[in-house]
Amino acid sequence: MNDLAPTPEETTPRQRLLDAALVEFAERGYDSVSIRDICKRAGMNVAAVNYHFRDKETLYIETARLAHTCANRPFPEWPADMLPEERLRRFIRGMATQMFLPTSPAAMKFMMREMAQPGKAARVIVDEFIRPMAFSLRSILAAMFPNLPPEKLLMTTFSIIGQILFYRMNRPIAELIFGVESVAALNLDMVVEHITDFTLAALRGVTP
Repeated sequence: MNDLAPTPEETTPRQRLLDAALVEFAERGYDSVSIRDICKRAGMNVAAVNYHFRDKETLYIETARLAHTCANRPFPEWPADMLPEERLRRFIRGMATQMFLPTSPAAMKFMMREMAQPGKAARVIVDEFIRPMAFSLRSILAAMFPNLPPEKLLMTTFSIIGQILFYRMNRPIAELIFGVESVAALNLDMVVEHITDFTLAALRGVTP
């Protein structure tokens, strides 16, 4: 398998449009970017958007899918007979691994912009990627703590996801506060063990 990035000659016209759109939308948002801007960056005629995507809105939604793919990787599947606590640990490792993977700055900026002001693209990403992940975590917690009230179950789901997201979304600020070297010393294994142990200890302390 060739691990090298494709050259412009190897990239399909559709992918060139998506790559250009990702940069443009990430920098300026949906309303401030025209089809002409995207095609100029891609070095293509404006008719190419109509041919490959029909319209700007469809191109934007497909760009959102690309941005999410660049910023995240699929979770590995686990055996059906795996104990819930081990599933939780695997879930935290899978999501934390995504937070530690290098990603495109444009993809991250696009996703941050879209999550801050959700539009049609955000709903697509939620339906296809984020909701299944969140429901999976909630089902793990429900199996571990069947007597947990629904509100507590939901807040616990939020708490775990929030802990993991911190290591990507808030890393630049954490580095300003504590220093780049201190934050860089927190490797993936340390973060996974901390979040898992912290969560389990908290839940065992408040659940009957």
